[in-house]
Amino acid sequence: MTTQDRIDGVDALRGFALLGILLVNAMAFASGFYGLELPDPSYDSGLDRAVHLVVALFFEMKFYLLFSFLFGYSFTLQMRSAEKAGDAFVPRLLRRQTGLWLIGLAHAVLLFHGDILTTYAVLGIALMMLRTRSDASLWRFARFLVVGTALAWFALGVVATLEPLPVDRDAIIAGAAATEAAFRGNWQSIIGQHLIELQSVWVILGLLQAPSALAMFLIGLIAGRRQILSHPQENRAMLRRLVRLGFFVGLPGAVVYAYTSVEMSETPLAIIGLAIGLLTGPLLTGAYVGAMVLFLDSPGGQWLRDRLAPAGRTALSNYLLQSLVCALIFHGYGLGLVGRVSALETVSIALIIYAAQLVLSRWWMQRFAYGPLEWLLRFVTIWRVPQWRKLAGADQR
Repeated sequence: MTTQDRIDGVDALRGFALLGILLVNAMAFASGFYGLELPDPSYDSGLDRAVHLVVALFFEMKFYLLFSFLFGYSFTLQMRSAEKAGDAFVPRLLRRQTGLWLIGLAHAVLLFHGDILTTYAVLGIALMMLRTRSDASLWRFARFLVVGTALAWFALGVVATLEPLPVDRDAIIAGAAATEAAFRGNWQSIIGQHLIELQSVWVILGLLQAPSALAMFLIGLIAGRRQILSHPQENRAMLRRLVRLGFFVGLPGAVVYAYTSVEMSETPLAIIGLAIGLLTGPLLTGAYVGAMVLFLDSPGGQWLRDRLAPAGRTALSNYLLQSLVCALIFHGYGLGLVGRVSALETVSIALIIYAAQLVLSRWWMQRFAYGPLEWLLRFVTIWRVPQWRKLAGADQR
């Protein structure tokens, strides 16, 4: 592969990650029951449960980890870019993370309370502080974060199993109905509901997603130092081991997580299943990385790489565009379909959005150097106006 192809390979992996993020987030947009102890009554058919099971099995708890890994990997590219430009890295990164946090905050309040950008902005500061540690030290800390978080949730599940609390079905159903009614309201009602949801989402982010995301940041940093994704031919044996480990350990763990979260959500076993998912999710994510990198590096993968890479280069813009389109479909200032579509219809909508994004991203990147929000974030990062129109042979990193 050429140098540009190597960049395309990383961007293509990021473009692939957008698909999983969209499928999970679309399910959250479509139902006020998402993440609650009760399944959505409108998803009561066998087909709807099967669709939800597939999303939980292959996408939930895996693709935000993939994005996290790529964030850590790209961190090394940011360091090299700062060094090449002769800029001080720490002030540059602090500006970048501040810009990312502000974009994420606007996203969370206006469009989707499940925003991950604000978490990434804060964790990026932690990554900056850890960047000088050895690979061995980073690897130990990453394992501690994953195992420690999984054990904490497993212990909580055991306690809940030994002393189960009754599930107040009426209260949960009423709360979900109120949530859906708010999201079908006007923009003031929708923003108000986002603010209400954020009061509980921050707890989940801090105790569930953040430790695992930071662990993947660290693993991505190690991979970036070794330029593993830039030299797939030299790392084929390791990438194949990742695929095998994910298939034989990560996938069974994902099956446990998916089954308990979909079919046993009212029981404490769902918490134990979540703990197993937290422990094994990074392994299945690793398998996705290994399989995709190996395929994209093959002659048959060129076509797919060329279509995914533009979406990956505009991942930030595409992430927010996904939320905007979903908001227009499911919220009251648009079609107001929250609580009114099946799981299969929701997934179909997400796939249509993703296909359109691939086409739009390819068209955009043929004309412009950056996506709209990538341009804005780069302006904040380097503190000078970046090029806008695409220039042949220009270094866009």
